[in-house]
Amino acid sequence: MKAAVLHQPKTPLRIEEVELGEPGAGEVLVKLMASGVCHSDWHVVKGDWSMMPLPGILGHEGAGIVEATGPNVTGVNKGDHVILSWKTSCGLCEMCQKGWPQVCERSPAPKSKPTVKGTATRLYPMAGLGTFGEYAIVPAVAAIPIEKDIPFAQAALVGCGVTTGVGAAINTANVQPGSTCAVFGAGGVGLNVIQGCRIAGATQIIAVDVLDNKLAMAKEFGATDAVNAAKDDPVAKVRELTGGAGVHYAFEAIGTVEKPFVQSILCTRKRGVTVWVGHAPVNTPVTLDARILFLEKSVIGSMYGSSRPHVDFPRLLRLYKAGKLRIDELITKRMRLGDVNTAFDLLAQGKVARSVLTFD
Repeated sequence: MKAAVLHQPKTPLRIEEVELGEPGAGEVLVKLMASGVCHSDWHVVKGDWSMMPLPGILGHEGAGIVEATGPNVTGVNKGDHVILSWKTSCGLCEMCQKGWPQVCERSPAPKSKPTVKGTATRLYPMAGLGTFGEYAIVPAVAAIPIEKDIPFAQAALVGCGVTTGVGAAINTANVQPGSTCAVFGAGGVGLNVIQGCRIAGATQIIAVDVLDNKLAMAKEFGATDAVNAAKDDPVAKVRELTGGAGVHYAFEAIGTVEKPFVQSILCTRKRGVTVWVGHAPVNTPVTLDARILFLEKSVIGSMYGSSRPHVDFPRLLRLYKAGKLRIDELITKRMRLGDVNTAFDLLAQGKVARSVLTFD
């Protein structure tokens, strides 16, 4: 099969022939039909996330068709259309038993070891998936069946960006009807945070970004106000828009500290909640004024939108089919696997909400 392989950070991905093997016990072989190009993939390319071993097959936001199952597989069958979840769970640890599988203490690791064809060079699939390839072998628990009338490109985005963003608002923050929200970053994840706030019933949603084209898109997804942080002080502007009080909930959906993260905290009102959705580079320090604590503000991290993929993927797709969750409009570009480096260029330039690689 063909796959996009990253050998070293800050270098272009190479399309290579890869040998995948057969699914083992508890695993399934999935033919990828679509994969989103996420900012997390870009973090790996830039070298921000050194925890991923290289060379590797990038991509973690995918959907496809189950082509084969290994021994002892239940709950998913050959021919099923599936969304791949990049955060697998064991179902047995304390976190899973309490309903928090997104922070499972012993996530099942994939057993497959793809290699560059004709060599012994092992490749590491990103997040155990590697969706920038024509096929992937994944734990069966990571392949979540969906209805066959859902388009693959839209389904793929539910695998990460949609779930991460909407879930941060609905699950992590538990945004209440009638509340006010500020979302820092109007990219692929930030737009979905905005959607989550809208679905939850927030009456004021302030989008903050440095690009006017992204702010215009934020308005289309539900933002009531837009602040260009390159032109205005976002903290002062958010407070002005909320009558001086600040917002009930703020979300950092960029992953670049320190400035936006601290600003997102400062723009909340007393007892306000800030949710850190974006993932910053490894070992990034954050400095906060300790006086913030005396205002009883809360800062919460959000992993995968605090989601339970087997529950939340179908729920999000029901919202999509009901016209309440916009996914079609997230897809700015449809591209082929060979265009993956162009997709990263567009992402870095802020010209897309999401590019989707399609396989057929």
